[in-house]
Amino acid sequence: MITLKLPFEEKAIQSVRAGDEVILEGKLLVGRDQVHKKLYEAIMRAEQLPVDISRQAVYYMGPSPAPEGCVIGSCGPTTSARMDPYSPLLMEHGLRVMIGKGPRSREVAEAVKKYRGLYLQAYGGCGALYASCVTSSRLIAYPELGPEALLELQVHDFPAVCLIDCLPD
Repeated sequence: MITLKLPFEEKAIQSVRAGDEVILEGKLLVGRDQVHKKLYEAIMRAEQLPVDISRQAVYYMGPSPAPEGCVIGSCGPTTSARMDPYSPLLMEHGLRVMIGKGPRSREVAEAVKKYRGLYLQAYGGCGALYASCVTSSRLIAYPELGPEALLELQVHDFPAVCLIDCLPD
């Protein structure tokens, strides 16, 4: 088991190999396809992003409302492929780690290697487990997207497994 602090140090990312189990600690961005589209479009227009994505990880989370007294509701992973059209450009601009579930396109796998990042898979069906790993949640941008807005979570003991590492094939 490898513990990775968020945001990542480049050296730490490069030590993770496909198949390694990891535990994430620190600040984790959350964004799905509509957030990715907005970030992508802002980059294409040469606008400043609402958050610095350098050395960051983004979690593709399927949110649910927080029960009373809880920081967040069930927050399991959602399908990563929906972010594939946007991920290579975001990686080019500093994003290094993506967390979701399911396979990625060849273009995303190539971007992970080119920009020396990682694709981690969160465990499907474990939304309650992941909710127990979240110690705080705050809105960063795009409140008009409701539960799919860009968030920042503080996480502790957040488990995942590496599916794509930065080693050349």
